[in-house]
Amino acid sequence: MKRIGVICGGFSSEFEISLKSATTIVQNFPTNYEPVKIILKRGSCEALWNEQTYPIRLSEKGFQAEDNWIELDAFLIYTHGNPGENGKIQAIFDMYEIPYINSGALASELSFDKWYCNQFLKGFDISIATSKLILKGDLVDTSEIVSQLGLPLFVKPCDSGSSYGISRVNEEKDLSSAIENAFKEGDSVVIESFLDGTEVTCGVYRNATGIHALPLAEIVSENEFFDYEAKYLGKSQEIVPARISDDLTLKVQEVAKKVYGILRLKSIARIDFMLVNGIPHVIEVNTTPGFTEESLVPRMLKHQNKSLQDFWSEIIDFELK
Repeated sequence: MKRIGVICGGFSSEFEISLKSATTIVQNFPTNYEPVKIILKRGSCEALWNEQTYPIRLSEKGFQAEDNWIELDAFLIYTHGNPGENGKIQAIFDMYEIPYINSGALASELSFDKWYCNQFLKGFDISIATSKLILKGDLVDTSEIVSQLGLPLFVKPCDSGSSYGISRVNEEKDLSSAIENAFKEGDSVVIESFLDGTEVTCGVYRNATGIHALPLAEIVSENEFFDYEAKYLGKSQEIVPARISDDLTLKVQEVAKKVYGILRLKSIARIDFMLVNGIPHVIEVNTTPGFTEESLVPRMLKHQNKSLQDFWSEIIDFELK
């Protein structure tokens, strides 16, 4: 039986969410594999084994548990944000030729940066919001930004998840503080024009028979947008399946699969859209989407009557080939 290390935690604001996602995954792991939870923090990396923790060096693919050397066959990286969702762990694994069940280093890094990802997709005729990039240290002319993008607009850290650091700005006077808040999460910020439409999201994965799109979820936030409270504290309705026509659903799913292929993603991804006049606009791509009991992808799978165990079995069997 192959042992799979499930890496969670990480260095970002999403540490606790990652632990919850990993717990759900481990509890629903395929029975023909043995999961080992690995908690990554700044300055430490520990494997949970027989209710004890042991230091592990990922490059050695194993750890010493008292008198036994426990070797792992592959890894599932499920740290939301830095250093997994942005491809850093994958780059190390590539260097040491260690198998993992995730999108690769380049695909992960590109997908994680909201600005570069959307500009890249734009070159393949994927619709996105009009946007502007700001780097730390840039001089910012708020009146110029508003004249270019209009109001309201969204300010987002380029490389942060779970809506940390994201603000909706309705008046120019609030733009500077929103930018300052976004820079707390990273060194680059993207400012996007407002897309007035219906927000939906689509899970996409691949197995032995190809790339598959899951049922869509419609996001109806009680707040001004799908922020942290809306995602994790019950301040939203997440309706599965989305209340849109079958034709539009199929259109979104086809764009989602196209994006998955263009970015050369692997395993599970979730692609968020805003539907404006029947046209799907990509908001962002998530290569390590939330996988708690309340998360969107598990709810999509439930609607499709696919168990979480069967889902991960299909993915792991295929990706380890």
